[in-house]
Amino acid sequence: MTAVGGQDELEAQFAQWRHYVQRRRELHQPDVDELEDHLRGSVDELVAGGLRADEAFLVAVKRMGSLDELSREFAREHSERLWKQLVLTGDTDSPAARTRSRRVLFAMVVCAAGAAASIKVPELFGLRLAEDGTFYGPNLSVLALPWLAGFLAWRRQARRPLIGILVGLFALGAVAANAYPLAEASQSIVISSIHLPIALWLVVGLAYVADEWRSSRRRMDFIRFTGEWFVYFVLIALGGGVLTAFVFGTFQAIGIDPEKFVSLWLLPCGGMAATVVAGWLVEAKQSVVENIAPVLTRLFTPLFTAVLLAFLVAIVWTSAGIDVERQALILFDLLLVVVLGLLLYSISARDPSAQPGLFDKLQLALVVSALAIDLLVLVEIAGRITEYGSTPNRTAALGENVILLANLACSAWLLLRFLRRRTPFAALERWQTGYLPVYAAWAWIVVLAFPPLFRYV
Repeated sequence: MTAVGGQDELEAQFAQWRHYVQRRRELHQPDVDELEDHLRGSVDELVAGGLRADEAFLVAVKRMGSLDELSREFAREHSERLWKQLVLTGDTDSPAARTRSRRVLFAMVVCAAGAAASIKVPELFGLRLAEDGTFYGPNLSVLALPWLAGFLAWRRQARRPLIGILVGLFALGAVAANAYPLAEASQSIVISSIHLPIALWLVVGLAYVADEWRSSRRRMDFIRFTGEWFVYFVLIALGGGVLTAFVFGTFQAIGIDPEKFVSLWLLPCGGMAATVVAGWLVEAKQSVVENIAPVLTRLFTPLFTAVLLAFLVAIVWTSAGIDVERQALILFDLLLVVVLGLLLYSISARDPSAQPGLFDKLQLALVVSALAIDLLVLVEIAGRITEYGSTPNRTAALGENVILLANLACSAWLLLRFLRRRTPFAALERWQTGYLPVYAAWAWIVVLAFPPLFRYV
């Protein structure tokens, strides 16, 4: 056993190391336990040799050999300590790590090229992106996301049964997007274009968690992946905007108009490839965004809380009703989804063992405010359906708001119990990750059942 002196601090270091290692997707729990046993044994030997417990821990991590790369990444995330001096020395990568990195890069390039090519395949059948929005709207996710799922499934070494399930679900999505005879003005085209990406993104999540879909920790990893993917995708899009501006400026300066190339090739192919590249960046450069995204969450949580509270005060002050036309419904649903996203990502980035604090109280205020707005929107939607009848838009909005209401209500209850120290924070994490299938089920219902149910309206 390790020495008694400094035991509490040493156990805290072990807990921090274990929390980090468990986030590695390629390591299963038995692997983590075995690595920890090996690390503890090394610490025991070093303490017996005369080192202090904290020094022994740092040296033991350095000596872990095959885990040098993992330990190095851990050091980058905890640079305020002695990690950089003890771990960030010598070669930055082993030959095996360089070979593995090249293989991952090659797989990403293949999948990104496949996604870029997919957007041009419909043109072989006479379809044009600028003219056939009724086709491309529902089908963009069908063309792009299978390549991201394929990359992640390859990374996770998914088994054949899982690959068969993924192929079947993406095929079902393709059928749902193209089998129904929908007119250009059909509401079902709009709601399919919104809900099919949600349904297929959760199929991507199945590829991400692979054989560990029962693990709430792995499902929370996918939530974290989603937030980080979005950040990278937006950064790529911003960089692409700058690149496009330079293309226009430089080529027009020599009398060449690049508009056709940009609109037909650069933007559509680049956007499709970016879905895979962003996923690869999350996997390869995870620690970079993990330092940014929690900061953004803590920045925007109080801002959104202030906006929601101000909106509720304005409703009470003016006694005005909420407009529940299609654009307003989409706006309110997006607002509630953003609130839920802030909650989810703050949960995924939070240390479950930390005690309740001011930020947790702020999150409770955010969730309660969103819950009140959701109730008001539901009342307006129900009244509109009672007065004018149901449409695909109103029914979809009603179902989504009911689903969000249930999640927000339970989240508020769990947050309140956590603040009162009656429920561990892990209960909130288990609730959120266990609720993901509900979103997937509703998205598939909307895509598959709504067009015939509403007579292809």
